[in-house]
Amino acid sequence: MATDYDAPRKQDDEIKSDSIEQLKASRSQAQASKIDEDETAVAEGFELPGADLSNEELSVRVLPKQNDEFTCMECFLVRHRSQLASEEGGVPICTDCAG
Repeated sequence: MATDYDAPRKQDDEIKSDSIEQLKASRSQAQASKIDEDETAVAEGFELPGADLSNEELSVRVLPKQNDEFTCMECFLVRHRSQLASEEGGVPICTDCAG
C-alpha cells in the first residue's frame, strides 16, 4: 500500500475521536470498491505477443529418488542428504523447513 509521506498526519486527539462505527463503515466502503474478477477469465484473455505455443510439447525426464536423497515431510520436496536437518520418529525434515 502506498503511503503519502507529505500528507498531514492526525494528531493524538483526532485518532482517539474516531469511533469504531466510523472505522467499520470506512472499511466496508473500501472493500465494496474492490472489483471481484475471475482469475481464469483474466488469464484466458492474456496472451504473450508473438508466442503461439499450441504445437509445442514439454518433455521432461523424471528420475526416481536417488540413494543420497530424501523427501522432506514438511515441503514434500526431494532434497540431497546434505540438507537433512533432523529425522525425528522416522520423519525427515530439510534445513529450510527446520530453520
